[in-house]
Amino acid sequence: MSNKLFVGNLSFNTTENDLQAAFAAHGTVTEANLMMDRMTSRPRGFGFVTMSTSEEAQKAIAALNGKEIDGRALTVNVAKPREERTGGGGGYGGGSRNRY
Repeated sequence: MSNKLFVGNLSFNTTENDLQAAFAAHGTVTEANLMMDRMTSRPRGFGFVTMSTSEEAQKAIAALNGKEIDGRALTVNVAKPREERTGGGGGYGGGSRNRY
Protein backbone atom coordinates (compact mmCIF):
# COMPACT_ATOMS: atom_id res chain seq x y z
CA MET A 1 0.00 0.00 0.00
CA SER A 2 1.13 3.53 -0.73
CA ASN A 3 1.71 5.99 2.07
CA LYS A 4 0.29 8.94 0.08
CA LEU A 5 -3.32 9.72 0.98
CA PHE A 6 -6.06 11.65 -0.78
CA VAL A 7 -8.08 13.87 1.57
CA GLY A 8 -11.36 15.15 0.16
CA ASN A 9 -14.37 17.19 1.29
CA LEU A 10 -12.17 19.70 3.09
CA SER A 11 -13.59 22.99 4.30
CA PHE A 12 -12.27 26.00 2.42
CA ASN A 13 -11.15 27.29 5.85
CA THR A 14 -8.84 24.31 6.46
CA THR A 15 -5.13 25.13 6.16
CA GLU A 16 -2.14 22.90 5.43
CA ASN A 17 -1.19 23.27 9.11
CA ASP A 18 -4.65 22.02 10.16
CA LEU A 19 -4.27 19.07 7.83
CA GLN A 20 -0.80 18.26 9.13
CA ALA A 21 -1.96 18.48 12.76
CA ALA A 22 -4.94 16.17 12.19
CA PHE A 23 -2.80 13.48 10.56
CA ALA A 24 0.20 13.88 12.90
CA ALA A 25 -1.88 12.32 15.68
CA HIS A 26 -1.71 9.05 13.73
CA GLY A 27 1.96 9.01 12.67
CA THR A 28 4.72 11.05 11.09
CA VAL A 29 3.54 13.35 8.32
CA THR A 30 6.25 13.89 5.71
CA GLU A 31 4.17 16.19 3.49
CA ALA A 32 0.76 17.89 3.51
CA ASN A 33 -0.52 19.79 0.47
CA LEU A 34 -3.80 21.57 -0.22
CA MET A 35 -4.71 21.90 -3.87
CA MET A 36 -5.35 25.51 -4.85
CA ASP A 37 -7.33 26.96 -7.76
CA ARG A 38 -4.90 28.61 -10.20
CA MET A 39 -7.27 31.40 -11.13
CA THR A 40 -8.52 32.44 -7.68
CA SER A 41 -5.73 31.09 -5.42
CA ARG A 42 -8.46 29.66 -3.16
CA PRO A 43 -8.44 26.07 -1.86
CA ARG A 44 -10.21 23.52 -4.05
CA GLY A 45 -11.48 21.42 -1.13
CA PHE A 46 -9.03 18.54 -1.34
CA GLY A 47 -5.40 17.75 -0.71
CA PHE A 48 -2.80 15.06 -0.19
CA VAL A 49 -0.97 13.88 2.92
CA THR A 50 2.09 11.63 2.84
CA MET A 51 2.74 9.54 5.94
CA SER A 52 6.18 8.06 6.68
CA THR A 53 5.00 4.42 6.45
CA SER A 54 2.12 2.55 4.87
CA GLU A 55 1.11 1.28 8.35
CA GLU A 56 0.71 4.86 9.57
CA ALA A 57 -1.22 5.69 6.41
CA GLN A 58 -3.61 2.81 7.10
CA LYS A 59 -4.09 3.98 10.71
CA ALA A 60 -4.83 7.51 9.51
CA ILE A 61 -7.42 6.24 7.02
CA ALA A 62 -9.14 4.18 9.72
CA ALA A 63 -9.16 7.09 12.17
CA LEU A 64 -9.99 10.04 9.91
CA ASN A 65 -12.20 8.76 7.06
CA GLY A 66 -15.65 10.19 7.84
CA LYS A 67 -14.38 12.29 10.77
CA GLU A 68 -15.53 15.91 10.90
CA ILE A 69 -12.97 18.68 10.65
CA ASP A 70 -14.15 22.29 10.30
CA GLY A 71 -17.73 21.02 9.98
CA ARG A 72 -17.05 18.68 7.03
CA ALA A 73 -16.84 14.87 7.08
CA LEU A 74 -13.51 13.98 5.47
CA THR A 75 -12.96 11.43 2.73
CA VAL A 76 -9.59 9.79 3.28
CA ASN A 77 -8.20 7.00 1.10
CA VAL A 78 -5.05 5.91 -0.71
CA ALA A 79 -4.13 8.38 -3.45
CA LYS A 80 -4.35 6.96 -6.96
CA PRO A 81 -1.72 7.87 -9.55
CA ARG A 82 -2.73 10.76 -11.76
CA GLU A 83 -4.18 9.60 -15.07
CA GLU A 84 -2.69 10.91 -18.27
CA ARG A 85 -5.01 13.31 -20.04
CA THR A 86 -5.40 12.99 -23.77
CA GLY A 87 -6.75 15.19 -26.54
CA GLY A 88 -9.14 18.01 -25.81
CA GLY A 89 -7.68 21.41 -25.44
CA GLY A 90 -10.81 23.07 -26.75
CA GLY A 91 -9.09 25.02 -29.49
CA TYR A 92 -10.82 26.13 -32.69
CA GLY A 93 -12.48 23.19 -34.42
CA GLY A 94 -11.06 20.64 -31.97
CA GLY A 95 -12.68 18.19 -29.64
CA SER A 96 -16.11 16.66 -29.85
CA ARG A 97 -18.13 19.73 -28.99
CA ASN A 98 -21.32 20.67 -30.76
CA ARG A 99 -20.70 23.02 -33.62
CA TYR A 100 -22.98 25.68 -35.06
